[in-house]
Amino acid sequence: MKSEIKALIIILATSFGISAAALYALGMAHFIPQFFTLAMSDSINPCTFVIYTMLLIALSVKEISRRRLYIIGSSFVLAIYISYYLLGLGLVYLTGKLPTWLAGVAAVVFGIYTVITGLMEKSRIADKKGVRKRIFSSDATAIGAFTLGVIVSTTLLPCSAASYLVYTMLISKAGTALAIILLALYNVIFVLPLVVILLAMGSVSDSKKFSQAMVRHSRELSIIAGFLLIVIGIWVFATGGNI
Repeated sequence: MKSEIKALIIILATSFGISAAALYALGMAHFIPQFFTLAMSDSINPCTFVIYTMLLIALSVKEISRRRLYIIGSSFVLAIYISYYLLGLGLVYLTGKLPTWLAGVAAVVFGIYTVITGLMEKSRIADKKGVRKRIFSSDATAIGAFTLGVIVSTTLLPCSAASYLVYTMLISKAGTALAIILLALYNVIFVLPLVVILLAMGSVSDSKKFSQAMVRHSRELSIIAGFLLIVIGIWVFATGGNI
């Protein structure tokens, strides 16, 4: 339990530190609370931990070395990052002409949905059985992990689309160049828990243990993520969502 709490503290502290420093450098210190709230509502989403746990279990069955774990895990995380970044670029383009108040509506609606599904302990992963089959049948190589990361990214969309959609709607009004930078920063925070698990744990068994612990707390994590989204929705309605 102590190692789980320690890893969570590392994730939160690192997330806030990176986002605060980057936004301050961009002259957007006022946007730090909103950015951190949205990014964390996405990165602590239990669906990500479920997918990662499947991968770690598959790797533990194949009994790979620590060095190979780092290589395969890094390839998987990189694939998730690139896939989500490209998706974000598309969303920024598509939502650029939508009124900002819609972001508030989306945040509240999806926030309530996330809380309810969390209370019901209902999985929001698309084709969970298919994902499990792909993970356990894939080769334990960097290329295999990267390909797998690209494929399973689509299965995470029902879980992450809410926060990501709201975020892209907000940053799309900030101009193309700034939106590209803010999108890159958001996705760093999104994959950060996976990076921390991979590096801080140091072995397949330890990483799997922590990731499984997060899955066991998926109900609480979903409720927290949902409330964070609702808070963002209220902020958009109160301030107009200007960044």
